[in-house]
Amino acid sequence: MREPTPALPPPPRVDLWLHEIGDWLMRNQRAIAAVQWSVVGLYLLLLIVPVLAPLPEPGARIWNDVVLFAQFVLWGLWWPLVLLSLVLVGRAWCGLLCPEGTITEAVSSRSRGRGIPLWMRWSGWPFVVFAVTTIYGQMISVYHYPSSALLILGASTSGAIITGLLWGRNKRVWCRFLCPVNGVFGVLAKLAPLHFRVDNAAWDRWNKPRGATPVVNCAPLVPMRTMKGASACHMCGRCSSYRDAITLARRSPNREIVEVAGAEPKPVETVLILFGLLGIAAAAFHWPDSELYLWGKLQLAGFLLRHDWLWPLQGAPWWLLTHHPERGDVMTLLDGAVLLGYIVVIAAAIGGFAALCLALAARSIGHWSTRRFHHLVQAMIPVAACGVLLGLSRMTVWLLHDNGLDIAGLMPLRAALLGGALLWSLWLGWRIIGRYSQRRWRKLAAMLPFTSAVAVSGAVWARLFWSF
Repeated sequence: MREPTPALPPPPRVDLWLHEIGDWLMRNQRAIAAVQWSVVGLYLLLLIVPVLAPLPEPGARIWNDVVLFAQFVLWGLWWPLVLLSLVLVGRAWCGLLCPEGTITEAVSSRSRGRGIPLWMRWSGWPFVVFAVTTIYGQMISVYHYPSSALLILGASTSGAIITGLLWGRNKRVWCRFLCPVNGVFGVLAKLAPLHFRVDNAAWDRWNKPRGATPVVNCAPLVPMRTMKGASACHMCGRCSSYRDAITLARRSPNREIVEVAGAEPKPVETVLILFGLLGIAAAAFHWPDSELYLWGKLQLAGFLLRHDWLWPLQGAPWWLLTHHPERGDVMTLLDGAVLLGYIVVIAAAIGGFAALCLALAARSIGHWSTRRFHHLVQAMIPVAACGVLLGLSRMTVWLLHDNGLDIAGLMPLRAALLGGALLWSLWLGWRIIGRYSQRRWRKLAAMLPFTSAVAVSGAVWARLFWSF
């Protein structure tokens, strides 16, 4: 007589909790929508009210000046916490709270429903829109003036509205293709320990009548059946338990980068990581204190004066370059040109050096393979994510310091975060290299240039806080 098959052990309690959380999100979309529109209201208040108020007087504080308060909430809390959330819970910000996503999807319900054009599907947009927005934001001092913040964020929101009116129906076409931070968010979400897991076998076993299967609106246009990571998923929960195959689940924070990213290399992510996050973002944080930027500006100014070319020393409208003479803050055409050149050159130098090192690492494993190269670049995500988060948090620290509040143990905390990110990237690199070669000497040979890329990238971010 055949013995009965032993029952499988029940899943860990944490997995059951996550499953319930995913289903709760799926069942409570109306409550989530109410929260989303509350965030939209707060977002509009933070953008519009400070523009109507006068700029802060000397001695103003966060708690008695609306402009400083809005700056602190928007740049000191909002954006750093958004970036941190990406690493912890994936793109839940996009699916549950983002005001632009909420607005564009709502507008899309009354869309003309046009098909998404080929130009919008161009794979290079994630890098281009991030680069343009970041550089332009520096030129008009987006962190310091309400009018500049309204111009950049308002333009982005207007783009989301227009896109929603024209293309798709009940979708987030703007978020999927043109949002300035879509590419960055997708890259950082790969580190998240949570994702909506798709069980392909369960999906294929589903045999209920067609009418019994509810229709799921995946607003960011993610192909649910083939979804293998958290990069594109907005974590909204609408698809939880769909066909008994999709579940909110935990995973190793290394899994998507080590096991998934290599199967479908994306050159645009390589460019975004190397020249965007490690290059342009770092240069954007560095330039105000850069001796190289100051030296280049003085050299060019002297050249212009010697040749009596004075027009580059004039200012420009505030929406083109920072122009607030009442605050003694005016950026000339020369300043803008040097700033642009500085960011481009520094980004090219950092990204180019890292790319060369990673190419040598990929070649050291064996014969040259672009797939291995793109896969190794993914291992740089932790140091890139930590650097951008630390750079943004400087605004938080500055504002708190100006208001008489200092964070105890700040420098050791920064050192610990950056050091941990460097070790994480090294571990990812070792794991990825091990997938392509089991020979220890090849792995060690590949780790030498890879370590150089990680070390230099870390040193660039460390230079923001320590002189050496």
